[in-house]
Amino acid sequence: MARLAKSNLPTFSVDVYQNEFLPEGGREVNAIVTVTSTGGGTSGGAPLTAAAPRDSGVTDAGVVIMVDCSGSMDYPPTKMRAAREATAAAIDTVRDGVAFAVVAGTHQAQEIYPGGGRLAVADATSRSQAKEALRRLGASGGTAIGTWLTLADTLLRSRDVSIRHGILLTDGRNEHESPADLQSTLNAVSGRFTCDCRGVGTDWEVQELRRISSALLGSVDIVADPSGLEADFRSMMETAMGKEVADVQLRLWTPQNARIKFVKQVAPTVEDITARRTQAAAQAGDYPTGSWGDESRDYHVCVEVPAADVGNEMLAARLSLVLPQPDGTVQVLGQGLVRALWTDDMAMSTRMNAQVAHYTGQAELAQMIQQGLEERKAGRLDSATAKLGRAVQLANASGNADTAKLLAKVVDVVDAAEGTVRLKSGVTEADEMTLETRSTKTVRVKK
Repeated sequence: MARLAKSNLPTFSVDVYQNEFLPEGGREVNAIVTVTSTGGGTSGGAPLTAAAPRDSGVTDAGVVIMVDCSGSMDYPPTKMRAAREATAAAIDTVRDGVAFAVVAGTHQAQEIYPGGGRLAVADATSRSQAKEALRRLGASGGTAIGTWLTLADTLLRSRDVSIRHGILLTDGRNEHESPADLQSTLNAVSGRFTCDCRGVGTDWEVQELRRISSALLGSVDIVADPSGLEADFRSMMETAMGKEVADVQLRLWTPQNARIKFVKQVAPTVEDITARRTQAAAQAGDYPTGSWGDESRDYHVCVEVPAADVGNEMLAARLSLVLPQPDGTVQVLGQGLVRALWTDDMAMSTRMNAQVAHYTGQAELAQMIQQGLEERKAGRLDSATAKLGRAVQLANASGNADTAKLLAKVVDVVDAAEGTVRLKSGVTEADEMTLETRSTKTVRVKK
């Protein structure tokens, strides 16, 4: 059961952006919900400096670092060395008082520090001991990521902490357990901790790691060159150290005869959480949002309501951010309302809200990239060209410059505004995987 972090809770605000006007008989209501948390008392993931000392911020937290030590990590040998250095950098970033452990992952999982099925408490001595233990990491064996996650879950549950986080590094495919076994593990540990996943090199499967990070409400990214691991691991750990409260739920109440069509996180990444709903009451359901620090996220909520005549008005949904308490109650952190008002003014009812339009395009952008790359791999080049061209058009229209740059490594852009492109020949696997991995990253709507 979730508990309050021991530091000050952040303050949450909920802002709803929508065009509430529907034509006569209209049923679909769309809204973008911006959730912002501020002032929780930590540095919010900022680098540790004299202004943000190592012992500042939340210590009611546990972190497990899972490092792939399968045989492929020795090809080339610099990969394993980079993984050790990256893990050491992450350990250096763990705040005093935070519980942590390091797991070596192969076809089985082994706790290399501190041992004994427990977590160590970070201080100068334990960080030094952990970095010394990293020297024993070598590469051998296979890959069964489910065993790593199971051990991480066991370790994190060994200590009564409110923020529970994992960092997972792999360089290959999950070849030593079945997809069904991995899914069974994800079902078992989902909701118990969040997990950021990183793939190093190009021999791993993007969809496999995305499946893990999605289930565990974390991030996924590629580090094509092992030399980039240290900076990436340090950044991930700094972000984890900025989390202040865990297990926040987005609760949606809808009136009778209304139906939630979907709930998606749309910034900073696209993540469909519709199927993650758990029933909270007869007309309300909870959607997990994971852990929060000082940050802002956007969600797209689509509700189908009963049709009504011109002049009628109704509350289409009530949104609440809630934090479960040990006694079974919830603490309400913020609220917002989604409305529906029927009109015969066509100009009002057909005007799409700018935020809704923007994020609808960003979701389509991610879909076009992923489908276009699949078509390219399958040799259906005309379809791949059309879909990636549409992606270029959407990235250009929304100002998503980072994604536009990644697309330009896969296609030659003839006319960005029209989406006219030609597929490049000789695209590197790293460029293709980077585009696929980062396809879900979005930009905020221009104010």
